[in-house]
Amino acid sequence: MNALMVVGTTSHAGKSLIAAVLCRLLARRGLRVTPFKGQNMALNAYVTASGGEMGYAQAVQAWAAGIEPETLMNPILLKPQGDMTSQVIFNGQAVGCTQAADYYRDYFEPGWATIQRSLELLGERFDWVVCEGAGSPAEINLKHRDLTNMRLARHLQATTLLVADIDRGGVFAHIVGTLELLEPEERALIKGIVINKFRGQRSLLESGITWLEERTGIPVLGVIPWLEIQLPAEDSLDLFDRRPRSQRADLTIAVIRLRRIANFTDFDPLAAEPTVNLHYLYPHETLGAVDAVIIPGTKTTIPDLLELQTSGMAAQLQAYGAAGGTIMGICGGMQLLGTQICDRQGLEGQPGTYAGLGLLPLETTITATKLTRQRQGIAQAPIPGQPIQGYEIHQGQTQYHFNEDFCPLFVEEHLGIVNSRQTLWGSYLHGLFENGTWRRQWLNHLRQKRNLPPLTCDIQDYEYQRLAHLDGITDAIAPHLNLDRLLENCVCP
Repeated sequence: MNALMVVGTTSHAGKSLIAAVLCRLLARRGLRVTPFKGQNMALNAYVTASGGEMGYAQAVQAWAAGIEPETLMNPILLKPQGDMTSQVIFNGQAVGCTQAADYYRDYFEPGWATIQRSLELLGERFDWVVCEGAGSPAEINLKHRDLTNMRLARHLQATTLLVADIDRGGVFAHIVGTLELLEPEERALIKGIVINKFRGQRSLLESGITWLEERTGIPVLGVIPWLEIQLPAEDSLDLFDRRPRSQRADLTIAVIRLRRIANFTDFDPLAAEPTVNLHYLYPHETLGAVDAVIIPGTKTTIPDLLELQTSGMAAQLQAYGAAGGTIMGICGGMQLLGTQICDRQGLEGQPGTYAGLGLLPLETTITATKLTRQRQGIAQAPIPGQPIQGYEIHQGQTQYHFNEDFCPLFVEEHLGIVNSRQTLWGSYLHGLFENGTWRRQWLNHLRQKRNLPPLTCDIQDYEYQRLAHLDGITDAIAPHLNLDRLLENCVCP
């Protein structure tokens, strides 16, 4: 395979964005291209058709390349769960938990072997690989055990782009400092620089670009303007850049920003709805006047439950639900809304049984076995008979106590629950809101409570909106990125 590598001067410089755009541009040229990130640390995950778990960012890049996501594209996924520990996922399957100090002792060698084998298998089917680094490639205290940046670039002899975020300031120092800290053979692979998130007039930057090119001998191949449109976020730090709609929206929906929030990409379809103002609230904040509250997934349900209780948010949610407010819990969020959560083995801390928020008649037991699979089903609310699809990622077994007021949300009883007034909802399905017709039906139920006219439900699922979104981002960036000059450094097959 020809290999392109995207590294950044800092975290959140725009590596995932540039990698996705490169995948899209190469695919438009009719090339067989795959994304790759050897090791990712993220709580936003996707489940492949084979039931493997991978970073959501690499799934998005696969869709940008016009192919289906598979775990070979992200062979190592680390999911932080607090107390300096992470769950380790190799080739889509959880293999254990480890502390940071022990990870490289126990997993470095098998991790590097897994990365190399994944690249070999991808190379049998693709002509190009677009690799994404992690953080900075110049962390001198970590370089000797770095599985994701220049070790990979050197292994592939990849044509490498260095991306820097000018919006945070100090862009020239970041670029020069990064290059200075690379080994000569690593620096030789850097064939271009991209300055990202530029808000000003390009003419005012030219003198700096000229100096930078003369100082480093590396061309600046792109100055990417600040874009309001965004890719799905890699981790919760990206939520700092998310702002509520400035214009007036019909509905306001709050998502509780749990400390270990996971898979908040579930709510991108809601954020894309022009009539919805979606915003994230910390547990210590006040709910205020909202039309619905969503409790998202979490990597560690019990610690987040305890924080909801100590912060006062649990009491707010209970009062809001008792008053007829609409609350939706997804995965761990549904578990939080139940009557109790039992962790006999202490998988999330101290063994014990903990009282939930008591809004849904269900009990969850945390288990060592992790369930990851894609699912299809039939919803029974808001309107019966609507086909849906999504995916499960959870380490809990839930027992539902259906009665005259609570019934299964889906024909498949173990996937969720809803009350008769359709104000209290719980579902194990990630990606639920990507089902366009179901999403609009759910929003129309909220609109009916406000005496607002219904939205049309004859719309495509979010996957088509996502592809259009990727095309829009690619079209916005392509004129500012000299792809042909970058590809001159690659030997075409």
